[in-house]
Amino acid sequence: MPTPPQDRSSDPPPEGAVPPPQGDLPEPEPPGTEAGPGPDAATGPAGAEDEYTAALKEVEDRWRRALADLDNLRKRHARELDRERGAERARTAAAFLPVVDNLELALSHAASDSGAIVEGVRAVRDQAVSVLERLGYERHAETGVPFDPSRHEVVGVVQDPDAEPNTVTQVLRPGYGAAERQLRPAAVTVAKRE
Repeated sequence: MPTPPQDRSSDPPPEGAVPPPQGDLPEPEPPGTEAGPGPDAATGPAGAEDEYTAALKEVEDRWRRALADLDNLRKRHARELDRERGAERARTAAAFLPVVDNLELALSHAASDSGAIVEGVRAVRDQAVSVLERLGYERHAETGVPFDPSRHEVVGVVQDPDAEPNTVTQVLRPGYGAAERQLRPAAVTVAKRE
């Protein structure tokens, strides 16, 4: 038969043990009663959801602003690029204006002396080549040099006993520029191997 529980409140505490506090602690509330909202009520489930929604809206707002800034940057860059292209075209056209002026001058003197025309056209050509060189496109029209596929375009192969094989024998159209800044390669004929 089981023994009924005994009241041990009158038993002395064991030696060296700290006695329990008497009356210092507040009485716990019964489980069915609820107090009003305390200081931690805002961080409850509903409060955490509100904070999450606010943070999400803030991040979404920052994301939209970043997209708008990126789109504005792209548009501004496109405008600046168009402006630079226009300015470069204008500088190039301005560099060629004296060439056009000299061609018109040569044509106006065409009836007077044909020898002067040839000299005038040669001077205009030299002026145009000088403009291209100032723009960074040096003329190359050398003969007797080894064939270089990056600078020359073969338009014919000839048998020339005086020339080394695979060398340029004639330049039909000069090339302008070099390496990655080449306007066009020189059109050449090359001596073939015998």
